Amino acid sequence: MATCRHCSAPLKANINRCQYCGVRNDVDLESKHEFTIKAPYSNRICPHCEVALQTIDLKITGHLYIERCSECFGLFFDPGEIEILLNSAVANTEAVNLKHIQTINQDRYQAKKVKYIKCPVCQMMMSRVNFGHRSGVVIDQCREHGIWLDNGEITHLMEWKKAGGQLLSEQRTQQKQRRKPIAVPPQTHHQSNYSSLVEEPDLLKSLSSLVSKLFS
Repeated sequence: MATCRHCSAPLKANINRCQYCGVRNDVDLESKHEFTIKAPYSNRICPHCEVALQTIDLKITGHLYIERCSECFGLFFDPGEIEILLNSAVANTEAVNLKHIQTINQDRYQAKKVKYIKCPVCQMMMSRVNFGHRSGVVIDQCREHGIWLDNGEITHLMEWKKAGGQLLSEQRTQQKQRRKPIAVPPQTHHQSNYSSLVEEPDLLKSLSSLVSKLFS
């Protein structure tokens, strides 16, 4: 369990404000991942605090630059950067532990008022998406610019992956792809004409036979 950097009191899962002294804590990066502050201010804005985000270097695969709010400690990832962090910090698992995944989600789930927030880059409202279908982490996503995570949620995703959550998500995606019906291409103009040419002699024969019976 994480503890407050100011008074050392225990912090509840996914809660970064100490209930005893009120100090906010970075429960995702401090003492967990090596990082340096590349720039104290960027041109990206925290969707909660409305202050300029810091640019930090996680020193993964050479350099991985992401943005962090110095007040609420939320994180903003460009497209694909969350996957880089998860793949670097958590080894791939070969088994899915559904019971452990459910326990993680129950322990870390915090009921929040549904709130749509603005993308730190374009300031357009982001979509709310459950990361990995059953991770229990509802991310805020701008399809063009990236993903916002509140403080504590990247730790949740790491625990989810350790329990086989990412593997489960990949398996379900593969199952859905197998179930997709094979698309039948529509008939082209030439195919339609060919069908009518094939059927026309049979129609003429039937008409000829009918005329013969009427006048015989």
